[in-house]
Amino acid sequence: MPFLLYHGRSQPQGRRRLMAAITAALTMLATLSLTPRPAAADTPWLTVSEDGYASFAVPAAAVEAAVGPVSQVVIEGNFGPSSAWAEFGLTRRGDLWSGVLGPLRPGLYSYQVTGDDTKGLKDPTNPAAVASKPLWSTFLVPGDAARLLADAPPGQGGKVETLTYRGGRQALVWTPPGYATQGRTAYPVLFLQSGAGRSATDWLDLGRAGQILDNLSIRRAMAPMVVVIGGEDVPAELRRAVESRYRVHRDPAHRAIAGVAEGGTRALREALARRYAYAGSFSGLLEDAPGGAAANAVNRHVKLLRLYTGNVTDPAYNAAVRLTKALDRAGVRYEFDGVNPDAGANWNAWQENLIDFLPRLFRRVPEHGPSAGHGRLKGEFAPPAPGTTPTPFVTEDGFVTFETTTAFTGAQRVKVWANWAPNGSWLRIPLSREGDRWRGTVGPLDPWFYYYRLMVDGVSVKDASNPTKVTTEPTWSTFLVDGDEARLLTDVPAGRGGKVESMTYRSGVAGQDRAALVWTPPGYDPDRAQPYPVLYLQHGGGQSYTDWVEMGRAKQILDHHFLDGNLVPMVVVMGNGNVPDFNRELLEHLDPAARARYNVSGDPSRQALAGLSMGGGQTFGMLKAHPGRFAYVAAFSAGFGSGAGVDAEAINNGTTMLRLYVGDRTDFVYPSFMTSLTTLNTLGIRYEFDGVTPGPHGWDVWQKNLIDLAPRLFKR
Repeated sequence: MPFLLYHGRSQPQGRRRLMAAITAALTMLATLSLTPRPAAADTPWLTVSEDGYASFAVPAAAVEAAVGPVSQVVIEGNFGPSSAWAEFGLTRRGDLWSGVLGPLRPGLYSYQVTGDDTKGLKDPTNPAAVASKPLWSTFLVPGDAARLLADAPPGQGGKVETLTYRGGRQALVWTPPGYATQGRTAYPVLFLQSGAGRSATDWLDLGRAGQILDNLSIRRAMAPMVVVIGGEDVPAELRRAVESRYRVHRDPAHRAIAGVAEGGTRALREALARRYAYAGSFSGLLEDAPGGAAANAVNRHVKLLRLYTGNVTDPAYNAAVRLTKALDRAGVRYEFDGVNPDAGANWNAWQENLIDFLPRLFRRVPEHGPSAGHGRLKGEFAPPAPGTTPTPFVTEDGFVTFETTTAFTGAQRVKVWANWAPNGSWLRIPLSREGDRWRGTVGPLDPWFYYYRLMVDGVSVKDASNPTKVTTEPTWSTFLVDGDEARLLTDVPAGRGGKVESMTYRSGVAGQDRAALVWTPPGYDPDRAQPYPVLYLQHGGGQSYTDWVEMGRAKQILDHHFLDGNLVPMVVVMGNGNVPDFNRELLEHLDPAARARYNVSGDPSRQALAGLSMGGGQTFGMLKAHPGRFAYVAAFSAGFGSGAGVDAEAINNGTTMLRLYVGDRTDFVYPSFMTSLTTLNTLGIRYEFDGVTPGPHGWDVWQKNLIDLAPRLFKR
């Protein structure tokens, strides 16, 4: 069954208890390093696990000492889709602001700590610095994809030194392993430029150029060369200083130039002027090309003209479309690396560009096409004109454009806060002011269900252009990115799904009339001789009976499973668990009301109870107090609690299936859940646990839990 793929692993049922016990023991050890605790002055604010989870624990006292009192603390960094700059909010727990983000893909990450939007500070426990950004720190998540970004073994790499030339200007120069100031052999030279607003040191601190050059040289994957790292341009004085100080060739045929953004534009112009034989444009903005005799001269003298661009979030994307057309018209030969689908205009993309570009210089290479996984240009990207369509505007390949109304023209900061971090954690991404509105494009997002709210100068605001609603969270809106992975969350064709109705009943526990939502399957027959089995599906704290439909996509999940033939026809009742005595509410009021209104069974073997977070705790409470009352029981992201007074034998005898779910380390109940497994094992209670569901304490996890659970009910 495909829904099983949502879990971290799957074990044969006979081994589940044993494996769960082993998992609990090992995971508890790992959890110790992730649990916030009072920190000494030199305790790292950031720890990164081997599997890419970044755990932040920032002492509140250190923040206040540096920037004064704050009401919120975020970690700003390149964590967003396409490595976009985003904010990850921390939670105040005792003396620490803490949070866990991940798993992050292998690569280099930069970040700073910020309080109340404007009060930034550097992590003093992280020595990795960015010279041009005094508040930034960096960290590397290792992995095969980032192997060229790692430090080379000591003594095996090249050397970086500072070259001062006319007027006191400076550049950085990398010389390859084995380079000597004396000798007969001259080296070719690459001039590597930064763009406007960037420093030459960024190529080392953020571009990892030193590590890339070292590792490619050690692997003999590039020709020996001298690399000069400068600003946005390469003045003639710098070329002369390099030729005077280093053993390099002095002719254009042995010169290469590359740069990012405006530096890439300058690199192309220099090559088209035939001052360099090799040129690389990383997110360059040039849009025109020479024609006629000039184009012929370029083709004779330039050996490589290679273009790079990120996806549509890269400002150079449309420029690349226009430039390739202009070069084609002019007859200028060039190579195009293809559109990087997962990167915008940032150092993560430019690291990859440099890795691809360097091995092509000053030697013959057999491959001249795009990098693996890169796509073609599909024409210019143009979201609808401001004010012409409700937002968000979602493209078929997952790019989402947000736009505010004109209500926030006087705002200083507008952000979108959504579940688009790894596995559904929440990040805030800033929008840009465009005229009298705020706009921004994010992506590509994986096919799934997303929910978000606008943050306007720190205040949560509903996107007035989006008609979707979340009853319990009035400022939230939702949207869906279509695709195979999200199929079970999409609407089924009209008329083919089940029905969701509101059921009102009198609650003696609450002392008032209350409502529940009830899903009945397609073809539901109120007069069927055999009553339908029933699932009572509960929400979490701060939520209500509407959330499983509005946020959990329960109707869509149940509809698809039924039409796919995975689901035993059943009735699903989504009640309001916000009561002081849930057991009485369910047994004395909600269940009787459902059986009076619908053709559902009162036989415990045909009844199921499941809930998330608070609802999962209520489910465990019912299991302890009334073992056997519900034959099928499931808890999502909840802890079992104490085992005192629990009748394990009655639970085992009366429960056909007890199935447990939890998110990964970003789910704050993860430690208590793992403790629950130990408690259940000690008590001898039988249960099923197929491993963590990747994601936090949120709807991305709970939707997947329902997708997995529903087809398992009433089949034993």
